[in-house]
Amino acid sequence: MVNLTRTRSKLAIFITSPFIKILSKTKITPNALTLTGLGLNIAAAYVIAVGHFSLGGALVLISGLFDLLDGALARFTNQATQFGAILDSSIDRLAEAAILFGMLLWYIPKQETLEIILIFAVLIGSFLISYIRARAEGLGLECKVGLFTRAERVIVLAIGLLIGQVFFVLCILAVFVYITVIQRLHYVRKQTRKGEG
Repeated sequence: MVNLTRTRSKLAIFITSPFIKILSKTKITPNALTLTGLGLNIAAAYVIAVGHFSLGGALVLISGLFDLLDGALARFTNQATQFGAILDSSIDRLAEAAILFGMLLWYIPKQETLEIILIFAVLIGSFLISYIRARAEGLGLECKVGLFTRAERVIVLAIGLLIGQVFFVLCILAVFVYITVIQRLHYVRKQTRKGEG
């Protein structure tokens, strides 16, 4: 788990480094990047709701880059604040919900019951993943473990939209978000037992 987290961090640094050097010379703030990412996700939700899945997938990928850049820019320019971290986490939840809501708007009129159930399952599971981390950190525990953190969910969903395999991707997400929930609960249980021992 630790190695996976380190690999993600190294990959994020590799992706963001060229952009951060340029952005740090401008007046763009990390919070502005966060809000721009939300705007892109809302736009993606709209185009998905009207059936343009490929364009929606492309916008989701681009917004994912903004999600990486805001935190990286904050750290690089020493603009990291507690409020910025809370804003970023809150916007992440809104962004993810917006995309899934856009998908719901597409599937509900078509009465595609299975897809609708899967979307709700993914939404609840995704929120649980974040909630467990927030509660753990509130107890003084770090909890970034798990196979399907936000980055993986964004990438898999975007690919599914781009290639037109939404049902298949929803099935993958529905399985792996709950595996991640279990992984995080297990990790927190182990950490709290160490503290009690």
